Amino acid sequence: MVSSKARVQRKAQANAPAHTKRKMLSAHLSKDLAEKYGKRTARVCKGDTVAVLRGDEDVRGIEGKVLEVFTKTGRVSIEGITIKQADGTAVARPIHASNLVITKLNLEDPLRGEALKKKEAAE
Repeated sequence: MVSSKARVQRKAQANAPAHTKRKMLSAHLSKDLAEKYGKRTARVCKGDTVAVLRGDEDVRGIEGKVLEVFTKTGRVSIEGITIKQADGTAVARPIHASNLVITKLNLEDPLRGEALKKKEAAE
């Protein structure tokens, strides 16, 4: 039986295995990409260009390349978005994947490109 309690859902998400957490790292595709590939969402990968839709005013609207994907926390570090540490050094600020929209896909991985084209051809 699946629980409807919020805390049980959060606990299940936090303790999920790596192959499940990977799937949680998806973000919406931009309107033109969604129309082109016939998909609404895609997994965020290193090299994708993303725009921040939600968050603080200092980050919202910024567009940049994905530098690193943290599957354990479900967050992504983006080029140009940093925070200062107490000693003054700049560190990448992680942003949750659900607050992003993918504007340009990194299709260097041949399997990723094939999967998208397969969906595109099916329509």
